[in-house]
Amino acid sequence: MMDKDLLLNVIDQMQGSEVLIIGDMIADIYLEGTISRISREAPVLVLEQAAEKVVAGGAANVVNNTATLGGKVHAAGLLGNDSGARGLTEILEGRGVDVEGLVRDDERPTISKTRVIAGGRTTVSQQIVRIDKENKAPMKPEHETQLSRYLAAVLPKVKGVVLSDYGSGTITEQLKQQIFGYCHQHNIPTIVDSRYDILRFKTVDYIKQNDSELAAAVGRTLNNEEELMAAGRELLAKMEAKGVLITRGEEGMTLFRADGRVDNIPVSDKSEVFDVSGAGDTCVATVILALAAGVEPLAAATLSNIASGIAVRKMGTSTVSTRELRDYIKKNM
Repeated sequence: MMDKDLLLNVIDQMQGSEVLIIGDMIADIYLEGTISRISREAPVLVLEQAAEKVVAGGAANVVNNTATLGGKVHAAGLLGNDSGARGLTEILEGRGVDVEGLVRDDERPTISKTRVIAGGRTTVSQQIVRIDKENKAPMKPEHETQLSRYLAAVLPKVKGVVLSDYGSGTITEQLKQQIFGYCHQHNIPTIVDSRYDILRFKTVDYIKQNDSELAAAVGRTLNNEEELMAAGRELLAKMEAKGVLITRGEEGMTLFRADGRVDNIPVSDKSEVFDVSGAGDTCVATVILALAAGVEPLAAATLSNIASGIAVRKMGTSTVSTRELRDYIKKNM
């Protein structure tokens, strides 16, 4: 287990690290209410809405976590001109994030996942339906140009870059090449978390995947530890990366590095897991802040493992604060 004082020192080093996060910004919208009756129009329930809440999801959750962990964050992505966009912008501005890179397109909706949460007066509330909204059309050239100009202005300021890809097309080939070209030339660490197409990010410095995403990337099921180890090394070689970090649920994390070293990082706490949604975003946020501060990869991954462990004990996509991270390490390590 890594030394407690070393990890606390990493947290101190992370504070104020300036990073760029580009990707698919998602508004997680929660509509909450109570079931009042059956509709006369159709055999469906009538919900009396009591509340509506917008929460940062996707790349916006990476931004949110990076800010709460002490980073100075620049956010780049594509939004619509709707309540989801306004909600996300308000959340991120409230964290002190630079949102000048959030480009608006009046003709497309902000990517959103609306969850309807309902319950009776004497029953526990539960999700009854999820409504997803997204425009699959490619980004307009003028918006790609806007983002490219923003990157050109911001990249010289930052010490690390996250590419957060949820399959919605924000990170175009041109923008990806612009980021990689600049970062490789100036030795700025990059990390990608891509749910569906990790192989298109070849030559990125660091890769974060869960074990099922790793299996998809190498095109086969991974039935045991030996097969997972082989797959991790294979992905590292294919991507020409410096490191691959695989999150493995109750098995913790495994870090593969280009020098051949492989480190298994056990879970920090095996207490009850409430919700794994967003834990990967917490992981990536912690890693990039540490790398941007010049911390070596194993220490960055170990701290991210602890931060993710805190996140999974919270409901929904959530953030982890510097204080929570420090308090946990002081009490448990």
